[in-house]
Amino acid sequence: MIFGFLRQNLKTKAVAVAFSIAWRDGGVEPGPGDGRALDRLADFRRELYGCFTARADVLFELADAVLCAEGPVRTLVGLSLAPEHQRGHGALYDAVNAGRIQIGRLRRAVAGLPLPRAADGRLILAVDVSNWLRPGAVTSPGRLFCHVYGRGKGQAQMIPGWPYSVIAALEPGRTSWTAVLDAIRLGPDDDETAVTAAQVRDVITRLIAAGHWHEGDPPILVIFDAGYDVTRLSFLLGDLPAELLGRLRSDRVMQLPAPPRRPGTMGRPRKHGGELALADPATWPVPQITTSTATTRYGMAIAAAWDRVHPRLTHRSAWLDHSGDLPVIEGTLIRLQVDHLPGDRDPKPVWLWFSRTRAAPGEVDRLWQAFLRRFDLEHTFRLFKQVLGWTAPKLRDPAAADRWTWLIITCHTQLRLARPLADDLRLPWERPAPPGRLTPARVRRGFRNIRATVTHPASAPKPGKPGPGRPPGSKNRRPTPRYDVGKTTRRELTLKAQRERPG
Repeated sequence: MIFGFLRQNLKTKAVAVAFSIAWRDGGVEPGPGDGRALDRLADFRRELYGCFTARADVLFELADAVLCAEGPVRTLVGLSLAPEHQRGHGALYDAVNAGRIQIGRLRRAVAGLPLPRAADGRLILAVDVSNWLRPGAVTSPGRLFCHVYGRGKGQAQMIPGWPYSVIAALEPGRTSWTAVLDAIRLGPDDDETAVTAAQVRDVITRLIAAGHWHEGDPPILVIFDAGYDVTRLSFLLGDLPAELLGRLRSDRVMQLPAPPRRPGTMGRPRKHGGELALADPATWPVPQITTSTATTRYGMAIAAAWDRVHPRLTHRSAWLDHSGDLPVIEGTLIRLQVDHLPGDRDPKPVWLWFSRTRAAPGEVDRLWQAFLRRFDLEHTFRLFKQVLGWTAPKLRDPAAADRWTWLIITCHTQLRLARPLADDLRLPWERPAPPGRLTPARVRRGFRNIRATVTHPASAPKPGKPGPGRPPGSKNRRPTPRYDVGKTTRRELTLKAQRERPG
């Protein structure tokens, strides 16, 4: 349900139709870029080839095969049959399993490309996790239990796989395009909040170094869905020119600002005011801001905002090792309610928390509208899995999975750069796309024609013959080790448990 409560591990449930919200007088994304699109694509392809330090020719041809293959990528070995891949299937697997990519250089190359911006010139980033499910790969290390939402109520499952944290820049308006900037695989020893904070910090630092943000520009807006500790992330990233917007669970209890201290009052000043339970309207004070916006599909959207709302922190869980007094992390609490949902469903409110106080009414509207753009990232995940074949290979080594993941990201980046150059090669039953509104799948359909006009740094293949392989009749005397699934690091949740720990 779009405007309903999602549990922490059900954050991807709301992506089904939320992207289709539109408001009156809302524009779409800008049209195609300037005439330097072909030069940008050629320059990126040359830089991409330079990032491959081992099996460079095969990796580059493999990326071209993904972009030019007929139809969706179903198997990894099937890419060796594409005309753009001039080497055998053995070289293909060798490149994925034993190739080398300079990920740091590739990250800087992606960050240096033109990025979409909001109407006010602000960069908007979205952070989410997408899972590469590997339920039967008992010999693959680093697997975690990934939440998978099933059809019907109560059909959610936890399936072993590799979760990847992805950051992408969002475009204004309703679109299926995003600019993927980074991807990190979450491991069994990782603290998700700490890893996400470090990832966001690295991405923003690269964007500043690439000249996408200068002193005096609006802060970068980073959007999170339910399941992220947005208040702790705001504390960890407080020194960056960024503002955070995240969705809260509807069972949260927040704190109102402390009342002014009366003259002559003895004792320690109060840090918190009354409680604001999101599920109990009786605890809601009168909002400081109330706005209404007419949408084209969901009727009137009413947003109410409370200033200086914060959580009550305790020395538990993530704040267990915090030295000194716990901080008071204040922000703006926003409640969004619409009239109706398609199918006569009863809409439930969406609760958002913004990391800055004193938000103006116009900014409150821009914030919840920007949050709905976060669901455009789900189009990118679907393209990765269903068209580009991100999760199609049955790889054993997590390093090979990381290598293949970045290869898919570079393919998507080339599609984004080729967007102004692509023709609408639509099928007979498809509608013509308006100018500048080609989807990534349609751009990929004509990439083979674009590829003929750009540079090909990969060298021609050399003749060779396959190796002898294992002698017939010999047995494998070194069985592959098997690995358990789940977290391997146990973290204490309370001070009492930390004191009672041996040693």
